[in-house]
Amino acid sequence: MKLLDGAVDHGGSLGRARVLFPNAVLPFVDLSTGINPHSYPLFDLPATSLSRLPEAARGRELAAIAASTYGAPSPAHVMAAPGTQILLPRVAALARPGKALVLGPTYAEHARAAAIAGHRVSEVSDFAMLAEADLAIIVNPNNPDGRIIERDRLLALAVQLRAKGGLLVVDEAFMDVGPREHSLAGDVGQGGIVVLRSFGKFFGLAGLRLGFALSDALTVELLETQFGPWAVAGPALEYGIRALADIGWQEDMRASLIEASARLDALFGRFGVAVAGGTTLFRYLSLADAAGLFSALGESGILLRHFSDRPHVLRAGLPGSEEEWRRLESALAGWASRRDDGAREIAR
Repeated sequence: MKLLDGAVDHGGSLGRARVLFPNAVLPFVDLSTGINPHSYPLFDLPATSLSRLPEAARGRELAAIAASTYGAPSPAHVMAAPGTQILLPRVAALARPGKALVLGPTYAEHARAAAIAGHRVSEVSDFAMLAEADLAIIVNPNNPDGRIIERDRLLALAVQLRAKGGLLVVDEAFMDVGPREHSLAGDVGQGGIVVLRSFGKFFGLAGLRLGFALSDALTVELLETQFGPWAVAGPALEYGIRALADIGWQEDMRASLIEASARLDALFGRFGVAVAGGTTLFRYLSLADAAGLFSALGESGILLRHFSDRPHVLRAGLPGSEEEWRRLESALAGWASRRDDGAREIAR
């Protein structure tokens, strides 16, 4: 999506929100991202995580826990990085410059990163067309509509690409709340596959900047060589090690997010807003007056995500407190009342 000033918006920018809605009710309730509003519990970090360079042993421990949590074949198949965003052009560059196809519509940074890596980039809507690529990129579950591509279809595509020296990249940023049986994390040892996993979204710690690339051992070694030592900051190592090992918290959070997303669906449904997809971290809305709803809620200090190339859809994250739920309900009620008044006026 592009804002009025032409800047690319990925959601989550309160500075941009203030420009768009200078008279909004404050503070903003930011539902424009897919970040969990209920973060992993904060804890006291060891002072050495800030005062010393990260120890290689802690990095190896993080890789081992990530491999276990995500289902990678071994720690040698896991590379940790300061967020997945920084990995995108480096991963795209693993394939020789050629035709890059992105299954869309989806997260716009993948196309930009592939272009940076020297590829001729196109977005396609037909999965079958990806077999023509040198680099095929899929977000699974997809952002923003939650579309799922089944594991067997992905593996069949990987075989086709691998036969001609191509690469399949699967961005599983939201697989923590997706159908994990369709993850390719356990298949990366076959070669020709890179799986990206985000830490900050599910654990609600996006500012920590931690993410992972899962691939065959040689590819992981190549990526690690590009980043060099100390790629992941000490605090990110500590949070990654503790949170990824905390399976109980993860299971409880998944159950809580299912309840919260169902509550959000019911709230939108009360006001005639159709939920057309998404994940339990965000809902994908489809309505004719998407622009009007976006503006009305924005003036009430409620930020949703809208898309300039898809004016009939919106994405909504989860409120983080009862006060935020009440504000969203009130803003929706105000918008629906004005909508209904306008419809009655037209009917006269």
